[in-house]
Parts: sequence; C-alpha cells; structure tokens
Amino acid sequence: MQSKIVAISVAKVRTLIQKGNQGALVSSAIHKSAVSTLANSAAQEIDQYGFKEDEQADLRVHGGVDKAIYAYPEENYSFWDEILQREVQHGTLFPLQFGLVGENLTTQGLTEETVFVADQWRIGEVLCQVTQFREPCFKLNLKMQYSGAAKAMLQSAKSGWYLKVLEGGILRAGDQIQVIPGIRKLSIAQQNRDFLNQRGQLDIEL
Repeated sequence: MQSKIVAISVAKVRTLIQKGNQGALVSSAIHKSAVSTLANSAAQEIDQYGFKEDEQADLRVHGGVDKAIYAYPEENYSFWDEILQREVQHGTLFPLQFGLVGENLTTQGLTEETVFVADQWRIGEVLCQVTQFREPCFKLNLKMQYSGAAKAMLQSAKSGWYLKVLEGGILRAGDQIQVIPGIRKLSIAQQNRDFLNQRGQLDIEL
C-alpha cells in the first residue's frame, strides 16, 4: 500500500487543568484539530520549525528543529478506540478525531515497526527526516481524560515519531510519502522498547 498523509492537524497553546493535582494549570497545544483532510485537502505551509499555524508550549519535549513535526499512524486508532471505550466512561472522546494524540501528521501505510530513525520522507516539495520516537508525558493523560494513556502508549510501542524538516514547502492531506531509507539500524518500535527496558516498566499492567 502506498503511504500517504490522511490528515494535518494543528493547535494553539491553551491552558489545561490537572484535576488530580489540586487544580494545577499547565500549558499545552496537544488539542490538535484537523485543518487538512482527504475530504478537504487544504494546503498547509511548513518550515524547519513546523507548521505555520501550529504552536508548542514546551520546546524541550515537542518542537524545535529536531521535533518540528509529530507523525502518528492512523493504524493505531483502533488500539485507542478499544482502550478509551473501556476506560473513559463518559465517552466525550468518541468518535475519535484526527490529532487524537496531539499529532501533526496522521499517516497511512507506515507504523513504528517499519519506520526507522534517519529515514527520510519526500512528500512533494517537502523533505523530512525521522529523528526519534515520541516519549509521552502526563499531558497525554489530560488530553485523553485517562490517567493510563501515557503508560499505554509506551508499553504498546504505539508512540509515533518526530520529524525534522530538511526542506520546507506546502503539504496537503492525500500527499504521497516516498520513504528514502537511512541506515535502518533502529526502528521506532525498537527505540521505544529500549527506553522501556532502561526504565524497568515492562511489568506494569495497563
């Protein structure tokens, strides 16, 4: 199957409330909304810092040159649908929307097992490079309204990955992704598993 972008999602920074932490406030742009889909493939401009209409609250964990774009497989959505239907009783997240885990690019035809660090993607005039897996934090739990979301992402190795923009330009949903293989020594899934092994969390139940 040809790999492609099925949605582009962006967001501005907003304030989230940590309900289990005495109502503490935290800034995040994890609540992404689709601005380009297969049904409405609006053009979106991208440069070395990401999409022009997107923001990041904490550049240590998302954003900057090496983490300019966060990509996530549409193939993982069924995993989240099952977990959230089981764990989130009030159902406000359903049906699942693009940008579900805070990703900028929702892709089709690529997974953590088949994407490798240092691979390059040619998408029309844009050239990107895979840099690393996404290490989730508590903000994913807030977004999903499920305290086990970050743990579930790590233990399932369904983390998605960050991209560095080597050549900017215009992207649209529906654009085909041409993968230019790198050294192919470390897949995103393996990088995720190595991280878990280092942290000793493999025995924690979801």
